[in-house]
Amino acid sequence: MMSLDRGAFVQFVSQQIEQFHATRLANLQKINLRDVLRKKNPYLFRAKNILKASELITAMLEARLSSSEEKIFGDFLERLVLYVAGQTCGGRKSSARGIDLEFETAGTLYLVSVKSGWNWGNSSQYQSLEQNFKAAVRVQRQTRSAPIQSVLGMCYGHHAAVDTGFYLKLCGQRFWHFVSGDPRLYVDLIEPIGHEARSHNDRFAADRAALENRLMQTFIAEFCFADGRIDWERLVRFNSGNMPE
Repeated sequence: MMSLDRGAFVQFVSQQIEQFHATRLANLQKINLRDVLRKKNPYLFRAKNILKASELITAMLEARLSSSEEKIFGDFLERLVLYVAGQTCGGRKSSARGIDLEFETAGTLYLVSVKSGWNWGNSSQYQSLEQNFKAAVRVQRQTRSAPIQSVLGMCYGHHAAVDTGFYLKLCGQRFWHFVSGDPRLYVDLIEPIGHEARSHNDRFAADRAALENRLMQTFIAEFCFADGRIDWERLVRFNSGNMPE
């Protein structure tokens, strides 16, 4: 395994984190009231006895942004893993379904699926992952008899390595060490990931506040009674109505 060029690595992370923030901001600017109200559970917010339009919009928008940002940052982490593995062990993007990375070292071919954290999926998603691993191994077996090891790699988490009998589960420090050979890389990521974080987030906070103000104005006009109370029936009809009553 080759050593990671730290200078090039820091430059790559800085560029990618810029892209993360740009995508995050672009997604924010596309949001309109229908996006927020159609995709979140109005019953949950009613059960929490939310009375203010501003509080409802903030809560719904936060839920919307949280799921979106997890996806954006997960994509960033996958690109980062591919870059590291490409530099240290000739890793490449896999063409197999559900497999993100493959590389060969010490005579073993590794097929790697990259996820953000330990609790990344439910039981059906784990079953699908195992099927993807089995299919990828079958294809590789057509042309090679050398060892093949499937790996589920998770970018954060403190759990010990787990061998399921068919694939390895590696997370946090152990996973970053696996793709880089460096036991400190998981810590050293923090500095370049935080590159100009304050300025990026100040811009995001300002744009988000403006968006919340616009959403609240529209919401009050369309989903509140004349006295200012939220019209929950109208809101639920908009969110879930799909047939004549």
